[in-house]
Amino acid sequence: MATTHINEERSKNVHIGKYVYILVFDGMADWEPAIALCELRRRGQLSVVSVGFSKESITTMGGLKVTPDITLSEISYDKTLLLLLPGGEMWQKKKPEFRKYFDYIETLESMLIDFHKQGVPIAAICGATITLARAGLLRGIRHTSNAPGFLDQFAPDYCNESDYVVDFAVRDGNIITANGGGSVEFARLIIELLKIYPESQIEEWYQMFKCSKNSFSQLPNY
Repeated sequence: MATTHINEERSKNVHIGKYVYILVFDGMADWEPAIALCELRRRGQLSVVSVGFSKESITTMGGLKVTPDITLSEISYDKTLLLLLPGGEMWQKKKPEFRKYFDYIETLESMLIDFHKQGVPIAAICGATITLARAGLLRGIRHTSNAPGFLDQFAPDYCNESDYVVDFAVRDGNIITANGGGSVEFARLIIELLKIYPESQIEEWYQMFKCSKNSFSQLPNY
């Protein structure tokens, strides 16, 4: 028990001065990152910062209004513990109501390439996996998305079918991808990556959220 406590304290010290950044935009699928964010803040006691393409308030797919804390231009890789990209129809670059974001998406993709080179973890779920494919970050990386063939439709240079995994969520190094139905698995991989729970408790956590087999009382210090 003492060893676990020491390891948790060391993990917290590593995270001092760094932030979990979540991109927010009109139409974002607000439920997809929700479980992960709650665990990062409540259990992990990490700082979560919302990032917008501008400072304008956005409305999520569920109708929640969010005012970004900062803009995309204000984040830097050395302060980033995790960059989290939720899904939404914006990523497909098809609907005219999201046209205001299209140039910003290209800027984001260049940023993702730089961040990945610096070893910054990136977690993308549902439609956000499209932007990882466009940025070329899925080459030689095991990954998943909404369905086989989904990325081909919206990322012209995507040629990585051999690395595609049919699963709710996949982690390969510092890249986490998930499909729209994999919010619990997405959260689990983020929890594992950032060591939010001791390794011995992660399966208990997953069984509770996915299958209702456990209870909060079985997860110490929640």
